[in-house]
Amino acid sequence: MIVAPETRDLVELARRLEQWLSSRLPGATNIRVTDLAYPRGAGQSHETVLFDASWNHGRRAHTQGCVVRIKPRSFTVFPDTLFEEQYRVMKRLAEGGEVRVARPLWFEEDAAILGNPFFVMEKKQGRVPVSIPPYAREGWLRDASPEQRRTLWRSAVEQLAAIQRVPVAELGFLKGPAGAEQGLAQEWDKYVRFTEWLEEVAPQPVLRDALELLRAQWPAHDPEGLVWGDARIGNMMFDHDFNVVAVMDWEQPSLGGALHDLAWFCTLAETMHGPNSTYGAHLEGMGSREETIALWEALCGKSAAGLEWYELFTHFKMTCTGIRLGHLRGQPMMDEPTMRKRLRVA
Repeated sequence: MIVAPETRDLVELARRLEQWLSSRLPGATNIRVTDLAYPRGAGQSHETVLFDASWNHGRRAHTQGCVVRIKPRSFTVFPDTLFEEQYRVMKRLAEGGEVRVARPLWFEEDAAILGNPFFVMEKKQGRVPVSIPPYAREGWLRDASPEQRRTLWRSAVEQLAAIQRVPVAELGFLKGPAGAEQGLAQEWDKYVRFTEWLEEVAPQPVLRDALELLRAQWPAHDPEGLVWGDARIGNMMFDHDFNVVAVMDWEQPSLGGALHDLAWFCTLAETMHGPNSTYGAHLEGMGSREETIALWEALCGKSAAGLEWYELFTHFKMTCTGIRLGHLRGQPMMDEPTMRKRLRVA
């Protein structure tokens, strides 16, 4: 199922990309863009299109699998688009080699070409545990053996921990506003502003109550670190040996601290495939919350003390996103009692 926020004429897109590539590939001839397709079951927030490019340079023929990612126009899920920032994060990670990501190739600021700025990255080959339909209900991961799932889980946690080995001093372009430049203060500021943004449409008493609760229980442990932003196996690509090929979807990075991604990963694992899964489909072989925490701590050398607060904050973040998607689709995704139960507010 194609879940892109918007789609376009792929023949026309191919023509425009061919013209654009001629400026990015000086001296190239016979430039062709073929096999355009939208990914299925993933990619709800950005228009993302897969394609293959080929060209000649002198007597040599070249081919490159590509992905174009276009900045959202009207379907904006987050108040901070951070479009150039996600490209710069991926570029730094590709160059540093700590984390497996698709290599960014080109960034284009001129909105006249495709209607908004965009960037192109290499196309990786592999399989993604998609959300639509839920991977725990059907598909290749559901059909895998417990041993294969165990390999996948370990490889995923290894990459999650590898993110915490990236020096934050090299990512100064991700700093937040004055007074909330990094650490928990940055992520907190982002979601306070998210709440205010949602209130431009309608009051959000549940979110306000949840912020008050979270503030009253403010954690003492705030280790530094890069935030991926949507840390889950559904944003990872795996090869046929069940090892991570690429960590994807860097649209909400920050310097908010090490525990945000771990909390998000554990929360989504429980929701999607844990023993008490929302979908009622437990996947044997996937590591438990306790195993994930222990492996993550061992691999990155950071403590997960106080993770429970960050997991509650994760539910808050997801609720903000759910409310925004409801606004965009014209249909509420959760009622107030459900939100209060989820956020543990009376």
